[in-house]
Amino acid sequence: MNTEQPVLGQPQEMSFIDHLEALRWHIIRAAISIVVFASIAFFSKEFLFHDLILGPSRADFWTYKTFCRFGAWVGAPDLCIEKVGFVIQNREMSGQLTMHISTSLVVGLVLAFPYTFWEIWRFIKPGLYPHERANSRGAVFFVSLLFLVGLLFGYYIAAPLSIQFLASYQIDPTIENQIDMQSYISTLTTMSVSCAGVFELPMIVFFLAKAGIVTPEIMRLYRKHAIVVILIVAAIITPPDISAQIIVTIPIVLLYELSINIARVVSRNRTKMLNERLAENNGVA
Repeated sequence: MNTEQPVLGQPQEMSFIDHLEALRWHIIRAAISIVVFASIAFFSKEFLFHDLILGPSRADFWTYKTFCRFGAWVGAPDLCIEKVGFVIQNREMSGQLTMHISTSLVVGLVLAFPYTFWEIWRFIKPGLYPHERANSRGAVFFVSLLFLVGLLFGYYIAAPLSIQFLASYQIDPTIENQIDMQSYISTLTTMSVSCAGVFELPMIVFFLAKAGIVTPEIMRLYRKHAIVVILIVAAIITPPDISAQIIVTIPIVLLYELSINIARVVSRNRTKMLNERLAENNGVA
């Protein structure tokens, strides 16, 4: 029987059950934050739907006005969107109530993402070595920042272009575009959240490079293949409109090039650390 007493001031190893208990509380706190933000969104119905969700469905949306000013500046009046050629309709008795609840939950998930990731990181962080914790400092901030930038890019650039193209496309002038509310909101949220996920590429490469799975040499070698994949992704999350695909492709390509530099720095630091450890082991030997 082990009669050793725990030494005061030294961290004790947690059992599997203790880990599960800690994870449970992290998940509970993250779920509470999602419910709180979802409740705030639910009771902010006018702002959530009229100003935020339905904003890209009106010609006075910021993106459309910006394109109008840019078109006037470069002498391309076709860029100006003065009228949005579709009407949003609800075709189910409980459709608006159901959409109100589901949209509030999605908004709650999006707004609570930084805190949820922080809770996950708090669970993972104690299992890391001190040098790994030091090298991963600021991970929550940069993951949240990239998520927010990608979300704003999707909401203000990718989603409006997709909505405008798809909703105004006609195979015959006699056919009116009467868009179902669920279809419109699904397109808006999918585009915005997809861009938020794609913009996490630098952080994904950062962690993969830390693990030694990705190197800058591999990323440079497969750069052409990556560009093809980026074009495919841009084609999936945007309508079949060349201008929209180019607008979405450019920032993703820039993020890929940024990721190469991140992998280079991480790989260099990782090699330096391994060499220092090898030198210490040789010195001890």
